[in-house]
Amino acid sequence: MDREEQARRYARLRRRLWAAEVALFAAYAMAWLGSGLALGLGEALARRLPFPLDAMGMAFLFGGGWALLSFPLDFYGGFLLPHRFGLSTQTRAAWLLDYLKAGGISAAIGLPLIGGLYLAFRRWPHTWWLPVGAAWIGFTVVLAQLAPVLLAPLFYRFQPLQDPELLGRLARLAQRAGIRVRGAYVIDMSRRTRAANAGLMGLGPTRRIVIGDTLLSHYTPDEIEAILAHELAHHLHRDIPMGLALESLIGLAGFFIGAQGLPLGVRALGLPGLDHPSSLPALAIGALLFRLIWMIPVNAWSRWREWEADREAIRLCGRPMALATALRKLGEQNLAELDPEPWVEWIFYTHPALGKRIRAAEALAASHHPVQGVLN
Repeated sequence: MDREEQARRYARLRRRLWAAEVALFAAYAMAWLGSGLALGLGEALARRLPFPLDAMGMAFLFGGGWALLSFPLDFYGGFLLPHRFGLSTQTRAAWLLDYLKAGGISAAIGLPLIGGLYLAFRRWPHTWWLPVGAAWIGFTVVLAQLAPVLLAPLFYRFQPLQDPELLGRLARLAQRAGIRVRGAYVIDMSRRTRAANAGLMGLGPTRRIVIGDTLLSHYTPDEIEAILAHELAHHLHRDIPMGLALESLIGLAGFFIGAQGLPLGVRALGLPGLDHPSSLPALAIGALLFRLIWMIPVNAWSRWREWEADREAIRLCGRPMALATALRKLGEQNLAELDPEPWVEWIFYTHPALGKRIRAAEALAASHHPVQGVLN
């Protein structure tokens, strides 16, 4: 089987896995509501724990049950499937450790957020969406700044880039883009995967260039520079703050819609109220539906920004063929579909189809048109 056919099979299996997880989660939450489990546990927790610890307790039980139910799918998608297609280098023990760390981080962050949400439900029963939305905006900005400092090192080792020539080229590239970065680092992706990646992590004072060791060992300096030029272009075009602003507005809209519809749904289900812990599965279903509705337009916006970043990357580095060859290598190494079906790209893809991006860069290189930018 050739690489492209493998990529198509891998992508199909991942889409089916995604659909199965969505359907299973919806059925799981509905089972909690339809069986009376949510109401019974909610009443028991409300009697035994002070508010909002009762809601946090419900979140722990609901989330823990989902983690147990979905573990086989997570193991298949995160371990078995990548090994089957030759992408993963992890042992079972290493994968399980990462899985447990991710679950612990989610609980440490998510449970206090649930407690704060239920406090807002009780304190502002009709206008809770506004303070919750404002708090959510602040949280996403802070998390974007702190993730490379606090969270990423829990999974990867960061070492300063030692290649002086490449370091100089990347520093000059960042200077041409007018983007300040706090150094360039190599992360040990090879301990987990054979896939390659590079980018910028963080915002403002925490922003840094990050290159996977799997990319550093297989790509030329021109190709690495072209890949980083694409990532710098996102920051030059302010795509990261624009993305955070878009995410914040969508979140605010979601909270507003929830404030109008959730009380009606909770009453229809015979639950005591939105601020009662038994409402949590209903909130989870509402959040899932909202995310599915917004997935297509958000992905379309993301694909547009990726096209613009490709164009800007070529202007910055002046090497359209280097970008084309780097993208082709990434597609082969990461087992990405070059030309998915149009409906698949429209629904699921946050980037334009890789084949389109490669052909656009190759066409520009073949045209011999002068490219704005500074060549080394």
